[in-house]
Amino acid sequence: MNEIFETLKTKFPFLSLIRKGDLEYVGIIQNQDSQVTSFYDYGRIMLPADKMKFLKLGETWWWESNRKIPINIFLKKDFAYFKPTVVTLSSKDIKIVHGPVVRLEDISKKRIKRRTIQLMRRPV
Repeated sequence: MNEIFETLKTKFPFLSLIRKGDLEYVGIIQNQDSQVTSFYDYGRIMLPADKMKFLKLGETWWWESNRKIPINIFLKKDFAYFKPTVVTLSSKDIKIVHGPVVRLEDISKKRIKRRTIQLMRRPV
């Protein structure tokens, strides 16, 4: 496993490890569907202060949202700073080794509630 990921995975459960061939990426998955997977690559952030900000915002998203809403929607203005770190790869070429996956299509699925209606006659 990736050395960066080994040190971060226990303290930051929102990080995912993504493998594409010989390459490994550590980051927060923005969205995955049947065609593409987009994620914010932690390895592309150069400044230590930016890395800390990335992890703090990730923690905010992880603990204050329902984890089904992508981080870029939940923290729109705050997370726009990290837009240059977005990587988009074909879903069939990658494997998510560890970490959570966010799918917008899961939100749109309607849950049908079953209701039972019992009709009773009034005694005359």
